[in-house]
Amino acid sequence: MTPGLRSDRGQTLPIYIWLTGILLFAAFALFAFAQAASARNGAQSAADAAALAAAQDARDELMEGLEGAIGVDDNWLDWLDPEGIEGNGAAAAADALAAENDATVTEFGPSTTAEYPGYRVQILTNYTVGDSIIPGTEGMQATADAEAVIRPRCDFDVPDDPKDVVELNCDGKRVDIDPEDFDLDDLPDASVLFSVQLAE
Repeated sequence: MTPGLRSDRGQTLPIYIWLTGILLFAAFALFAFAQAASARNGAQSAADAAALAAAQDARDELMEGLEGAIGVDDNWLDWLDPEGIEGNGAAAAADALAAENDATVTEFGPSTTAEYPGYRVQILTNYTVGDSIIPGTEGMQATADAEAVIRPRCDFDVPDDPKDVVELNCDGKRVDIDPEDFDLDDLPDASVLFSVQLAE
């Protein structure tokens, strides 16, 4: 082999090593970003679940209040269009669902979006992003927040006499309630009267 060819090979080797190092660094960096994205997604899932759990618990309380008011309270229809909700067990429900998703609720409170009552939840993951090429990720936890609302599904005409039969139109499904002859079996599932959904 001539000296000229041997010299060219010697110049190519450092470039090859340099390019390989750059590619390896890029691969590790992308892996670190993937780890962070996974942690963020997990945090958002936990926040969504916690907010929905809180709203569903409050919806159950609305149903219990409605069941107890029909035939007893002349203003029982107010339970179908609540302006505010007590949600005594909502916080505990949010805590439980967050824990199931390996997270902790850091902020919790009632909210109102588009006139619908609900709850806003913020969580912090119990796990970290993990070791990566980016310094500090081994101790970095992910946060996320979510809001879920309770939307009444039924339209109705308020009768002149609170003891008259009320016809509810719940998103196309008819539900008749007779306060004078009421049975708990007359009420449909809570999901027919109220929807629980994440706020947009």
